[in-house]
Amino acid sequence: MLVRFIVSNLFSFKEPTEFNMLPGRFNRLPHHVITAGNVNLLKLNAMYGANGAGKSNFIHALAILRDFLIDGRMPIDLITETFKFDRESAQKDVYLGIEFIKEDVPYYYGLTINQGIIVEEELQISGIGQKSDKVLFIRKDKIEEKDLALTFSKEVNEDREAALFPEFLKNEILERNVPVLFYMRNRNNKVFEPFKKALEWFERGLELILPFSKPSGLAMRLEKDENFRRFTVDLMKSFNTGIEDIHVQTIPIEEYFGEDNKHEAERIIADLRAKAGKGKYIHTHWEEVVFVLENNLPVAKRIELSHGEDNGQARFLFSEESDGTRRLLEYIPAIYSAVNWNRTFFIDEIERSIHPLLIKELIRKFSHDKHTKGQLIFSTHEANLLDQDIFRPDEIWFAEKNKQGATQLYPLSEFKEHHTIDIRKGYLNGRYGAIPFLGNLKDLNWEQYAEAN
Repeated sequence: MLVRFIVSNLFSFKEPTEFNMLPGRFNRLPHHVITAGNVNLLKLNAMYGANGAGKSNFIHALAILRDFLIDGRMPIDLITETFKFDRESAQKDVYLGIEFIKEDVPYYYGLTINQGIIVEEELQISGIGQKSDKVLFIRKDKIEEKDLALTFSKEVNEDREAALFPEFLKNEILERNVPVLFYMRNRNNKVFEPFKKALEWFERGLELILPFSKPSGLAMRLEKDENFRRFTVDLMKSFNTGIEDIHVQTIPIEEYFGEDNKHEAERIIADLRAKAGKGKYIHTHWEEVVFVLENNLPVAKRIELSHGEDNGQARFLFSEESDGTRRLLEYIPAIYSAVNWNRTFFIDEIERSIHPLLIKELIRKFSHDKHTKGQLIFSTHEANLLDQDIFRPDEIWFAEKNKQGATQLYPLSEFKEHHTIDIRKGYLNGRYGAIPFLGNLKDLNWEQYAEAN
């Protein structure tokens, strides 16, 4: 579960800028406060702001950190996308810091990068400001010349077997642009369990859905998990999409590719046989197709949806559905997981392609359900969601750029509004900032650009 995220000198963020899921002193919607590791956290959050204010930059920064820790490859953005309005920013530190809770243990991970070099990295068991932090490791380096210092916890240093690893890591395999945490995945000694748990949170406890990202393995999950399939069908029915059932179509791989693309079929078949037990996922523009060996025969699997109308029933492929229906289906794995497990989900532009009333009812359902276990955080322009029946004041945040062009983040709770106030109207009237400035649009003489006929 996410506690806070801090970013500086990256994209539109100049100074250290914090977003957090810590509750304020509000009595409304008490079931929105969930407890993890003796820490109270919020389960819902919406971030508003004008186009270009930095909402997507915030989620992108978090995605970059997660991907860096999982695959170990330095993202080019951490080198090239420092704060552009500061001419010296390319030589200054980029900082990413995140506090989270995994299996009731609070962690803090911090990463400082300068010109593609990791100059500082730390992992701690956090005291959440209530007690002392416990250092798991600290790594320090210098830009000018390699001067790597690497310190691990007392438990590692006092374990005869584990104590060999820090020196081996430092002297043999650790590169200056690869995080230490990346190497924790395969540590088997029990003293490294806290390190592995921290990395597991990024891999399994945090998911980010960007405007054009697609869920992987949806067809296989629908086929193998009947409870998830029924949840999906029930939810799509409630959206009044016309969908009555969902199926997974299985066809021979040769039939899927046809006569004109035999070579591609042969290549995939060879790949499946070389990697027995693993499927191959291919994303087209509209859908994901899964290729697997089933009873030692190569087949293709894709989603079909049954629609019922007055004149009968018909099946449609996922690719034949509307943008909005496809988008709703793509959200369902995140919604299902947030209902059932302590995971954190970020969705950028949650309302994209979806009717305003439908997205409001979806968020209202999540808000009012007292049994959901995860966190749902999203950016949006949809003002109809600004409803104090759905959100607490500490669950609405705004992104706005200051005079220096830097993004600032702040919650609605700073304005101390009464729970009866129409916050939608206040937001659209500019009461809280974070809206587009349109003062000169009415004076635009666009007729001068019309071509003479």
